[in-house]
Amino acid sequence: MSQAPPFQLNHAMLGRVAEIAELVATWSAASPATLLPQLRRGNRIRSIQASLAIEQNTLSVEQVTAVLDGKPVLGTPREIQEVLNAFAAYEAMADWQPTHLDDLLAAHERLMRGLVEDAGRLRASGVGIYQGQQVVHVAPPASRVPALTQNLLDWLACTNAHPLIASCAFHYELEFIHPFSDGNGRIGRLWQTLILGRWQPVLTFLPVETVIKRRQANYYRLLGEADQAGDCSDFIDFLLDAIFDALKQAIDASRPDLGNAVAPVETPVETPVIGRAKTPERILAILAAHPTRTLAEVATSVGKSVRAVERAVARLQQQGRLRFVGPRKGGRWEVQE
Repeated sequence: MSQAPPFQLNHAMLGRVAEIAELVATWSAASPATLLPQLRRGNRIRSIQASLAIEQNTLSVEQVTAVLDGKPVLGTPREIQEVLNAFAAYEAMADWQPTHLDDLLAAHERLMRGLVEDAGRLRASGVGIYQGQQVVHVAPPASRVPALTQNLLDWLACTNAHPLIASCAFHYELEFIHPFSDGNGRIGRLWQTLILGRWQPVLTFLPVETVIKRRQANYYRLLGEADQAGDCSDFIDFLLDAIFDALKQAIDASRPDLGNAVAPVETPVETPVIGRAKTPERILAILAAHPTRTLAEVATSVGKSVRAVERAVARLQQQGRLRFVGPRKGGRWEVQE
């Protein structure tokens, strides 16, 4: 029997899964325009740009678009090759099965062709992940990689976990195994999209990567904490929130009545700005819609410093308009009407 990734199913996960399923139905039923080729391509470009930006690629959405249109772009040859490879890989997803090792290797070969010598092959040596001079993760020995990777794919093939949760758990475990010498992050995000697309095809074109990019520090922090704890439940919660928020943005962007109130997905603003609302009101609106957000994430959304948001939140709590419920880690904000 294959060994499952380390996580504990909880009520919060199940609640978020139900909310995402409702949003998927809303987006699919009410927004057929999102399936038009031009809009599909736009979402895919955003996915690619954000996923590569997490890996230090400096090209903007406009530059990525220009590369794919065959126009000259001021960027390094490697950055341009990364864009071409990623687009080819995302376009080829329909041909791959998420539980097949050969397809995982083929996807890695597409992503890393011309970038690493062993593209499409499992790593043959040890690898560590560094932040500056500090080692934050030592991957399993290369001798164990084939068996661990196959075990993960076997688990995915037989698990009863909901595809949303399974895709998040798979994403974590692939990063833990680190089966390739390079490109593990981008293949992990690509493969999660593939898994989600097999559940709901419309999710193949949902640019979840743009949300992850804006929360990149938390993404890496939670990966590290999952390694230390031997439990990736918090990382799964993070990815479920990213999928939920990406869907909310996609639905808002498809509503013609909102006009230009919705910020483009590649900008740091994650929620529509209504009128000229003051910072405290915007904070309340964000936390009412996303009660598990951190103040750092709220600061990014409202375009203020974390310290400014902390002061505003302290005043709102003193006024009895906002309170925090539950433990510091895993609690939620409640807006008091």
